[in-house]
Amino acid sequence: MTVLAEAPVKKGRFLVRPDLFDRLTDRIAVEAAGDRDLAVRIMDQTLAFLAASAATPDARLVPSRLVDIGWHTFLLYTRDYTNFCHQIAVRYIHHLPSSPTGEAADTAAERMRTLAAITAAGYTLDADLWPLAVEGRHGECSGRGKLFRLRQGR
Repeated sequence: MTVLAEAPVKKGRFLVRPDLFDRLTDRIAVEAAGDRDLAVRIMDQTLAFLAASAATPDARLVPSRLVDIGWHTFLLYTRDYTNFCHQIAVRYIHHLPSSPTGEAADTAAERMRTLAAITAAGYTLDADLWPLAVEGRHGECSGRGKLFRLRQGR
Protein backbone atom coordinates (compact mmCIF):
# COMPACT_ATOMS: atom_id res chain seq x y z
CA MET A 1 0.00 0.00 0.00
CA THR A 2 1.29 3.45 -0.94
CA VAL A 3 0.51 6.37 1.31
CA LEU A 4 1.02 9.85 -0.01
CA ALA A 5 1.76 12.43 2.61
CA GLU A 6 0.29 15.86 2.01
CA ALA A 7 2.87 18.57 1.56
CA PRO A 8 3.00 20.77 4.64
CA VAL A 9 1.31 24.12 4.16
CA LYS A 10 3.51 27.07 5.01
CA LYS A 11 2.61 30.30 6.77
CA GLY A 12 3.94 33.58 5.39
CA ARG A 13 4.65 34.88 8.87
CA PHE A 14 7.63 32.54 9.21
CA LEU A 15 9.47 34.26 6.36
CA VAL A 16 10.51 37.10 8.66
CA ARG A 17 11.85 37.35 12.20
CA PRO A 18 9.15 37.28 14.89
CA ASP A 19 10.07 40.78 16.11
CA LEU A 20 9.68 42.20 12.60
CA PHE A 21 6.37 40.39 12.08
CA ASP A 22 5.12 41.84 15.39
CA ARG A 23 6.23 45.37 14.44
CA LEU A 24 4.45 45.14 11.10
CA THR A 25 1.24 43.69 12.51
CA ASP A 26 1.18 46.22 15.35
CA ARG A 27 1.37 49.03 12.82
CA ILE A 28 -1.38 47.53 10.66
CA ALA A 29 -3.58 47.03 13.72
CA VAL A 30 -3.20 50.67 14.77
CA GLU A 31 -3.31 52.35 11.36
CA ALA A 32 -5.63 50.19 9.29
CA ALA A 33 -7.20 47.10 10.80
CA GLY A 34 -8.08 48.16 14.34
CA ASP A 35 -7.80 44.51 15.28
CA ARG A 36 -4.60 42.59 16.03
CA ASP A 37 -5.95 39.24 14.81
CA LEU A 38 -6.96 40.74 11.47
CA ALA A 39 -3.59 42.49 11.21
CA VAL A 40 -1.82 39.14 11.74
CA ARG A 41 -3.87 37.60 8.94
CA ILE A 42 -3.17 40.53 6.62
CA MET A 43 0.58 40.39 7.18
CA ASP A 44 0.71 36.61 6.86
CA GLN A 45 -1.04 36.79 3.48
CA THR A 46 1.16 39.70 2.39
CA LEU A 47 4.30 37.65 3.01
CA ALA A 48 2.80 34.63 1.22
CA PHE A 49 1.88 36.89 -1.72
CA LEU A 50 5.42 38.30 -1.87
CA ALA A 51 6.91 34.80 -1.73
CA ALA A 52 4.64 33.72 -4.59
CA SER A 53 5.66 36.84 -6.52
CA ALA A 54 9.30 35.89 -6.00
CA ALA A 55 8.65 32.34 -7.19
CA THR A 56 6.83 33.49 -10.34
CA PRO A 57 8.62 36.69 -11.44
CA ASP A 58 7.11 36.71 -14.95
CA ALA A 59 3.50 36.37 -13.79
CA ARG A 60 1.38 39.42 -13.08
CA LEU A 61 0.25 38.79 -9.53
CA VAL A 62 -1.94 41.33 -7.79
CA PRO A 63 -2.63 41.81 -4.09
CA SER A 64 -6.14 42.16 -2.75
CA ARG A 65 -7.00 45.52 -1.17
CA LEU A 66 -6.32 44.09 2.29
CA VAL A 67 -3.03 42.44 1.31
CA ASP A 68 -1.98 45.73 -0.26
CA ILE A 69 -2.29 47.32 3.19
CA GLY A 70 0.29 44.84 4.46
CA TRP A 71 2.57 45.46 1.48
CA HIS A 72 2.43 49.24 1.97
CA THR A 73 3.23 48.78 5.64
CA PHE A 74 6.22 46.54 4.89
CA LEU A 75 7.52 49.06 2.33
CA LEU A 76 7.80 51.66 5.11
CA TYR A 77 10.54 49.56 6.70
CA THR A 78 12.86 49.98 3.72
CA ARG A 79 15.90 48.11 5.03
CA ASP A 80 13.87 45.16 6.29
CA TYR A 81 11.82 45.05 3.09
CA THR A 82 14.91 45.22 0.86
CA ASN A 83 16.65 42.48 2.84
CA PHE A 84 13.51 40.33 2.69
CA CYS A 85 13.27 40.74 -1.09
CA HIS A 86 16.88 39.77 -1.63
CA GLN A 87 16.47 36.80 0.70
CA ILE A 88 13.41 35.33 -1.03
CA ALA A 89 13.74 36.69 -4.58
CA VAL A 90 17.41 37.68 -5.00
CA ARG A 91 15.99 40.97 -6.29
CA TYR A 92 13.86 43.86 -5.13
CA ILE A 93 10.12 43.24 -5.56
CA HIS A 94 8.75 46.55 -6.79
CA HIS A 95 5.28 47.74 -5.95
CA LEU A 96 3.69 48.92 -9.17
CA PRO A 97 0.27 50.49 -8.67
CA SER A 98 -2.09 49.53 -11.45
CA SER A 99 -4.32 52.59 -11.43
CA PRO A 100 -3.76 56.15 -10.21
CA THR A 101 -7.51 56.52 -9.64
CA GLY A 102 -7.75 53.64 -7.18
CA GLU A 103 -10.18 51.71 -9.38
CA ALA A 104 -10.39 47.98 -8.70
CA ALA A 105 -7.90 46.65 -11.24
CA ASP A 106 -7.65 43.00 -10.22
CA THR A 107 -9.63 41.05 -12.76
CA ALA A 108 -10.91 37.58 -12.07
CA ALA A 109 -8.05 36.13 -14.14
CA GLU A 110 -5.41 38.07 -12.18
CA ARG A 111 -7.01 37.04 -8.90
CA MET A 112 -7.11 33.37 -9.90
CA ARG A 113 -3.50 33.49 -11.13
CA THR A 114 -2.41 35.08 -7.83
CA LEU A 115 -4.27 32.58 -5.65
CA ALA A 116 -2.92 29.68 -7.71
CA ALA A 117 0.64 31.01 -7.35
CA ILE A 118 0.31 31.34 -3.56
CA THR A 119 -1.08 27.81 -3.31
CA ALA A 120 1.57 26.42 -5.69
CA ALA A 121 4.26 28.01 -3.53
CA GLY A 122 2.86 25.97 -0.62
CA TYR A 123 1.31 28.76 1.45
CA THR A 124 -1.95 28.75 3.36
CA LEU A 125 -4.63 30.82 1.65
CA ASP A 126 -6.94 32.96 3.78
CA ALA A 127 -9.83 33.27 1.31
CA ASP A 128 -11.57 36.02 3.29
CA LEU A 129 -8.67 38.35 2.50
CA TRP A 130 -8.97 37.72 -1.25
CA PRO A 131 -12.52 38.82 -2.17
CA LEU A 132 -13.56 39.35 -5.75
CA ALA A 133 -12.99 42.91 -6.96
CA VAL A 134 -15.97 45.20 -6.71
CA GLU A 135 -16.30 46.58 -10.21
CA GLY A 136 -17.19 50.20 -10.78
CA ARG A 137 -16.39 51.28 -7.22
CA HIS A 138 -13.47 53.23 -5.89
CA GLY A 139 -10.92 50.87 -4.33
CA GLU A 140 -10.89 52.64 -0.99
CA CYS A 141 -14.63 52.26 -0.58
CA SER A 142 -14.72 48.58 -1.48
CA GLY A 143 -11.68 47.84 0.69
CA ARG A 144 -13.09 49.62 3.72
CA GLY A 145 -16.36 47.77 3.44
CA LYS A 146 -14.65 44.38 3.45
CA LEU A 147 -12.35 45.42 6.30
CA PHE A 148 -15.33 46.52 8.39
CA ARG A 149 -17.12 43.21 7.79
CA LEU A 150 -13.98 41.25 8.75
CA ARG A 151 -13.65 43.26 11.98
CA GLN A 152 -17.26 42.48 12.78
CA GLY A 153 -16.73 38.77 12.13
CA ARG A 154 -18.96 38.70 9.04
